[in-house]
Amino acid sequence: MVTQITSFGRSGLYDWMVQRISAVVLSLYTIFLVGYLALNPDITYEQWSGLFETTWVRIFSLLTLLSIGVHSWIGLWSISTDYIKATGVRFFFQSVCGLVMFIYVAWGIQVLWGL
Repeated sequence: MVTQITSFGRSGLYDWMVQRISAVVLSLYTIFLVGYLALNPDITYEQWSGLFETTWVRIFSLLTLLSIGVHSWIGLWSISTDYIKATGVRFFFQSVCGLVMFIYVAWGIQVLWGL
């Protein structure tokens, strides 16, 4: 049995629920963007920039960015614990994945909020 040291949640059920909730957020964001682009086929940079200047779109985008990080971490953790049996290699793989996801989320926050 694999220990839960590097798991995101407290249990497999918790991880499953978090992954499903994050998938719903990602789906809603995709529908929102596709719908916006479909309703504005001749979109200009000013319109696109104006959309992302509104607070609710920034918050929705931030929630989506965090959902991507959580969703991918749980998926990669599950894959690594299933297929990488050597503890050192698995820990290295999970550490690199965690670092890359942290960098992407921090970079995304910087892009969204201009920090």
